[in-house]
Amino acid sequence: MSSTPPGYHGRFLRVDLSARTAVAVPISGEVLRRFVGGSGLGTWILLQESRDGFDPLAAEAPLLFVFSPLVGSPLTTSAKFVVMGKSPLTQRINDSLSSSHFAIAGKKTGYDALVIVGAAEEPTCLVIEPESVRYEPAQAAWGLSSSAASETLSQQLGQGFRFAAIGPAGENLVRYATISHDGRHAGRGGMGAVMGAKNLKAVAVRGDRLTPFHDAEGLVALSKTLSKKSFGPATAKYRELGTAGNLLAFNRLAVLPTRNFQTSTFEGAATLAPEAMAVSHERTRASCAACTIGCEHIYHRHDNQAGVRMEYENLFALGPLCGIADPEAVLAASALCDELGMDTISAGATIAFAMECAERGFLKAADLRFGNSAAVLSMLKQIGARQDLGDLLAEGSRIAAARIGQNTSDFAPHVKGLELPGYEPRALQTMALGFAVGTRGADHNRSGAYEVDFSAQYDRLHAGPEVVAPAIETEDRAALMDSLILCKFLRGVLVDYHEELAEMLNLITGFGVTAAELRTTAQRIVTAKKLYNIRQGWTPAEDTLPARFLSDPLPEDSGPSGGANLSPTQLSELVAAYNLGRGWDRDGWIPASRLQELEAE
Repeated sequence: MSSTPPGYHGRFLRVDLSARTAVAVPISGEVLRRFVGGSGLGTWILLQESRDGFDPLAAEAPLLFVFSPLVGSPLTTSAKFVVMGKSPLTQRINDSLSSSHFAIAGKKTGYDALVIVGAAEEPTCLVIEPESVRYEPAQAAWGLSSSAASETLSQQLGQGFRFAAIGPAGENLVRYATISHDGRHAGRGGMGAVMGAKNLKAVAVRGDRLTPFHDAEGLVALSKTLSKKSFGPATAKYRELGTAGNLLAFNRLAVLPTRNFQTSTFEGAATLAPEAMAVSHERTRASCAACTIGCEHIYHRHDNQAGVRMEYENLFALGPLCGIADPEAVLAASALCDELGMDTISAGATIAFAMECAERGFLKAADLRFGNSAAVLSMLKQIGARQDLGDLLAEGSRIAAARIGQNTSDFAPHVKGLELPGYEPRALQTMALGFAVGTRGADHNRSGAYEVDFSAQYDRLHAGPEVVAPAIETEDRAALMDSLILCKFLRGVLVDYHEELAEMLNLITGFGVTAAELRTTAQRIVTAKKLYNIRQGWTPAEDTLPARFLSDPLPEDSGPSGGANLSPTQLSELVAAYNLGRGWDRDGWIPASRLQELEAE
């Protein structure tokens, strides 16, 4: 396959900020078919563009914005892109997905991906259009939030541009800084710090280059059917309550991490739940670009500040995990994270870790106590500015624990440096496996293993080898969804998952892929991510959980999860079975024959 398939431009743009050069690099049709786009294509590019063992905050670090063949199509939820690179938080591969018109405008520049290396000498806005690449000064936007910076730069550049920008946290190299656009965030893993290290305040894109579809008529018909199905019962809970609707259910099952994972139920859950907040606060709904589901729930604070998008993860991390039951305080903390440009999960989890350190006498911070919302707001500001104790917490919980010492690493809530999302691993033990083996660290979007825990077929409190194959299946499905790229909320809409995804891809590209080929594609992408991590220094010892989760059972009074316990031997056997199930060796190293079989390089 030599010509560029429909749906693609067949090239990426490589920009060197230091040399101020830009070169179009061709991508073969064979590579596009093997890695699809989004997270898959980004992994292949990273493997080509990265030197082993480099510093993710060094000028040489590649920062990728990757699109997919589905971007620009009428398929619902397809206006997405992925930001990729080596995470300064984990030192491992990182892909953060987001939805906005930036994806559509970015692909219209005429490239399937933007690869940015080097560092500018002064604050810069990189401007990319089909026929030009410019480097505009961004001093006037430096220090501003991403939204304010985008407004300032829009006035400077003129109309029609879409911006991906960092806030003050990215400028100050907070290791979990985000990249934002239209109020949406590429949130996890600190890609905002990589951008800040390059003196790059924003990327502005504008273009008119469209890609053809292999079967436009068939694609329109399928898109109408998919949009209609997306209004059905499979997505009803997201429209009615949003993901925050998980809060009460998780509390009832005693899987809601509370006070730095010391317990799994929270006495203030009912106050924070969206059912209550919908009464206490004005609420509006919104949708991502090109989305028919409409899961966004925006709550308006009592002080008449701008509305705040509330999802389960920012609610859990800045609420129960820090012992905060005041919804107004959680909304204020979420808004502050957005303004500074910080991942709410890592920010909340790192502060919760510091609260436990302070309460146990390992850290001198008199006000930093569970339930003190003023202390949370103050600490967020310190982190964003890297001031006082915030300078330490800006490093994330893993590095902070290493510097505090006194065995605090035992309860620093991370895997590979990435803070855990809101799923208690002792009571969701398939998810514990998903966290441990995740290539970007503890993550619920790259492994949907919680689906296995919540199914009636498996015992979430006593996971054995029977959960490994379904756990791998959820990870493969996520890899495919993140490469196409589509919103994961659609997965419940699809009846024959791989057949329907193959039909979408074929209508756009004409590849003629089968469901079986897409299953192999997913395995290839997961293995390629692992290969990248190995080249960056991964060792088997990383695939585990902090000691707390392997030595301290949940309290006996934790309702249906009371006394839940996950032993080190149990987890290590699950990890070994996972590795073998992937075709790797028992420790997780990839045999050369498996790499060759999957064509993963």
